[in-house]
Amino acid sequence: QVHLMESGGGLVQPGGSLTLSCLASGNIGSINAMGWYRQTPGKERELVASISRDGTTNYADSVKERFTISRGNAKNTLYLQMNSAKPEDTAVYYCKAVNNRFYSFWGQGTQVTVSS
Repeated sequence: QVHLMESGGGLVQPGGSLTLSCLASGNIGSINAMGWYRQTPGKERELVASISRDGTTNYADSVKERFTISRGNAKNTLYLQMNSAKPEDTAVYYCKAVNNRFYSFWGQGTQVTVSS
């Protein structure tokens, strides 16, 4: 079992920066990959960025060159550095972990609002 808790959401101005964090606890040694997803009302949850166990990263086209996903040295923390924020980045951001049995775990989400 893996428990995930996001933090760092809030209000940011267009063009500004924000860093989201996700703290993983439980059987973190079983985690193969982690990622950030986001969801707006009436839309499906979409992948923002992911990082595999070996550090390989993947980004949605809409956030490439603006967002950076990374894991802490202890591998129990996931980050999303958001730069050059746009109003269309406004969403609830969720942290996801996939373990070595391909089971997915989700955090409770954190709201990010990009507005002046």
